[in-house]
Amino acid sequence: MILSTERLVLRRFRYDDAAALAAYRSVPEVARYQSWDAPYSLEQAIEAVRSYAAGDPEQPGWFQYAIDLDGVLIGDIGLNLAENLRQAELGFTLAPAYQGQGYASEAVGALLDHLFTERNLHRVSAECDARNVASARLLERLGFQREGLRRAASWWKGEWTDDLLFGRLHPDWPTE
Repeated sequence: MILSTERLVLRRFRYDDAAALAAYRSVPEVARYQSWDAPYSLEQAIEAVRSYAAGDPEQPGWFQYAIDLDGVLIGDIGLNLAENLRQAELGFTLAPAYQGQGYASEAVGALLDHLFTERNLHRVSAECDARNVASARLLERLGFQREGLRRAASWWKGEWTDDLLFGRLHPDWPTE
C-alpha cells in the first residue's frame, strides 16, 4: 500500500493485476482518449504490470498507481514527476463498471493531498482531449484551473484533436 482512502488503496501494481488491466484497457470507450488501442492483450498487460511494479514513485519519470477496491484493480493513475521533484503531471483511467461512483475523484484527490502536503510539490498539471468531458469535469471538481486550449494540437488515433490544459498549485490546496 502506498496511500489509502475510506474506500480505496493506491498501491504498486502486482502480477495478478494483469487480467483486470487488460480487461478495462480493452474497452473501446476507455481506450479512446488514451495512448493505447483496444483490444489490449493480456501479454501487453503483463509487460505493463512488470514495468509499473518496477517503478519508483519518488524518482523523476512516470509511476503508475494501481487503484484497488477491496482487492480488485479498478483503475490506475499515472504520475510523471519532473526532474526538480516539485512538479508533476497526472492522468487517470477507471474501469467502466466503477465510473460515476466517485472513485476517480477519491483516488486522484488522495494522490493530490499526498503530493501537496507530504511531498510539498509546487504544481500538478493534467491535460485531456477536449472531447473527454468526464475527465475535464473531474479535474475541475478537484480544483484544477483550466489554463488553456490547444486547438488541433495532437495527431491522435488518425485525427487532429484539441487539448485542454489544467493546473493545480500547492498554495491553493485545499482552500478551494
